[in-house]
Amino acid sequence: MRPLWTGALTFGLVNIPVRLHSAVQAKERVSFRLLHEDDLSPIRYERVCQKDGETVPWKDIVKGYEYTKGKFVVLTDEDFKAAAIESSKTIEILDFVGSTEIDPRFFETPYYIVPAKGGEKAYALLREAIKKTGTVGIGKITMRSNSLHLAGIKSVGEALVLEIMRFADELVDASEFTFPTEAGVRPQELQMAEQLVGNLSTTFDPSKYTDDYRANLMKIIRAKMKGKKIEVAEPEERESTQVVDLITRLQESLEMGKKRGASRSRAPRRAAKRKSA
Repeated sequence: MRPLWTGALTFGLVNIPVRLHSAVQAKERVSFRLLHEDDLSPIRYERVCQKDGETVPWKDIVKGYEYTKGKFVVLTDEDFKAAAIESSKTIEILDFVGSTEIDPRFFETPYYIVPAKGGEKAYALLREAIKKTGTVGIGKITMRSNSLHLAGIKSVGEALVLEIMRFADELVDASEFTFPTEAGVRPQELQMAEQLVGNLSTTFDPSKYTDDYRANLMKIIRAKMKGKKIEVAEPEERESTQVVDLITRLQESLEMGKKRGASRSRAPRRAAKRKSA
């Protein structure tokens, strides 16, 4: 797999030659074209001036920053060059921070850091140090088009993973919203909620969670390609959002959990009985 970035990862005076590879794979998206209903011809988008309604050629289009409603500052190619950050092929770890101190909202896109030839020992050393200290290395990286990113370096199994991070001013301040306090929660309700959470707790298996909407959509698309008529089921009615008695709902939920747990425990016994037979 071709690397997305090559360079060096440094901490202190230690220099590790590395490559970056994407740690996620893009899922094929279900994309659609807008069509004219009468003849199913694709609709073409044009660059139309809002003032005179005329189509504008690319050579007459400039980039502008709207600093107030309807007021713009035009930026040229020279302006973008002047603002560009000097390209660097080094990720310098500036700080090590406790992993529990970082708000998860800061993390965005993960990349595997793979050591280049000669960097294996220093790579393993940094990985083990991060793992033992429970820290995240914080640094900066310039990637495509001289764009500067904040980055976190984590230990994940045998790998070091770099995650592109958001800057502080990109997060919405929680103080803009009002959240309930725990003052109104009764001990009995909390105890039952904790019991329900315990009943539903399990090990994380990502394969359990699938994109059902996409699967249904592709099923409909394939059927229509074959000329089949699609039967649309009536959607189930949802309960209203009005406040209900929490104790009643918690008790009902716990009963459902007990039944599900009982069915799980019976299944292995039946399997064992068949095996012994």
